[in-house]
Amino acid sequence: MVQAGAGGEPRGGLPRGRDRPTVTVVSPSPEPSDSTETTEPSSPDDGSLLTIDELSARAGTTVRTTRYYASLGLIPPPERRGRVAFYGDVHLARLEMVRALQDHGFTLQAIERYLTSLPPEASTEELALQRTMLTSWTTQPPERVTRRQLDKRAGRVLSDDQLGVLLELQAVELDDDGARYLVHPGLPQALEMFDLDLPLESMVQATAAIDRHMRSLADELTEILRTQVVRPFRAEQHTPEEAARMERTVASLRRVTLEAVVVGFQRAANEVIQRSLRRR
Repeated sequence: MVQAGAGGEPRGGLPRGRDRPTVTVVSPSPEPSDSTETTEPSSPDDGSLLTIDELSARAGTTVRTTRYYASLGLIPPPERRGRVAFYGDVHLARLEMVRALQDHGFTLQAIERYLTSLPPEASTEELALQRTMLTSWTTQPPERVTRRQLDKRAGRVLSDDQLGVLLELQAVELDDDGARYLVHPGLPQALEMFDLDLPLESMVQATAAIDRHMRSLADELTEILRTQVVRPFRAEQHTPEEAARMERTVASLRRVTLEAVVVGFQRAANEVIQRSLRRR
């Protein structure tokens, strides 16, 4: 479920602390590089500030990638103390949001446009809630493969007709370059259908029906979450602990929702069977 936009009043910037003491260097040291983002450990009075090494480790990315994202403006400039650059919770929240958007297949250009639309004064708590709302429901992002790699994943040489069915079932998708395919998590189930003694057209129609109703259900549930849960929560000030608890609540809601959808379908299918029996 996707909730766009993050509003709210600013809750203060990064802590500044005292200036770092001057250190007398006894032996020669190398000249600093053009980038002043040294990997010197933070001192005890830095609070929640992080070096670029620490920030990258917390975000699950590399220093090189973090610097690249910073050059694109995906995270705000760091706070500098002398020759050392420090990052805070807002930088971490933005990096985590970049990863969440990448899981949805967003390009860096699209991510840049999205982050630009967010209020610059958005607090860490608001960014965390936004990222939770944007986190992909699938466990794996789509994988780009060639036709030969797709055959290997399928465990068979797919005919053009079978490939066409997989495209209609949305198990695979033609990539923008027209030469590769995006493999979605539903590929194993779609391949299993080829081994069933059923007309392929019936599978396509069934998939279309499922997709149509699931889209409608997702839209309706998202609107309920937005108006009844997220909007009232954002209308008030909250402590970091309350924001973290709300983040865990939304994450748990995903599991409960998926289980409820399965149970709801089972109940509806049983009702169809019972109605058919009563008509006899």
